[in-house]
Amino acid sequence: MIDDALKMAKEAMDKGKDRLARELARVRTGRASPALLDDVRVEAYGSQMPLNQLATVSAPDARLLIIKPYDASTLSAIERGILNGGLGLNPSSDGVIVRVPIPPLTGERRKSLVKQIKDHGEDAKIVVRNGRRDANDLLKEAEKDKEISEDDLKKGLDRIQVLTDEYVKLIDQTIAKKEAEIMNE
Repeated sequence: MIDDALKMAKEAMDKGKDRLARELARVRTGRASPALLDDVRVEAYGSQMPLNQLATVSAPDARLLIIKPYDASTLSAIERGILNGGLGLNPSSDGVIVRVPIPPLTGERRKSLVKQIKDHGEDAKIVVRNGRRDANDLLKEAEKDKEISEDDLKKGLDRIQVLTDEYVKLIDQTIAKKEAEIMNE
């Protein structure tokens, strides 16, 4: 029963950690990364489509993204999608590809990004704590139903707390690393 609760908690905590990693990949750090455009939606073929379904995105150097549309007729729609994406990027097209220069970050923008990543980190910690709470509830219910002893309950709660502390520490380290990356770009 304790192992089941630990497994359940670990799965929930992994989801929080993975979601944090995805969110941080989307945060613009002044360095070109195709993941910056993951959330960009483009009006094409009569519907809103993710950019990565309409084109390939590559980063030939640290300050430039290149977007090659599969269909040249979507070129202007891709440009509009990037402009409307709220990323503060200004794409330019030569009729074949779209170039998106990544401008250096201002001090104010860096502080704003650090606040944003800390918010993502707090969201991930909430997911971790919810996983802990659910696992603890499972163990307490098992003890109440006499499936496990009071000693086993205490051991299980302690092991879940150790797991929670590990994940919180990992999230804090991830946030600190991303913060350093943003502030030192």
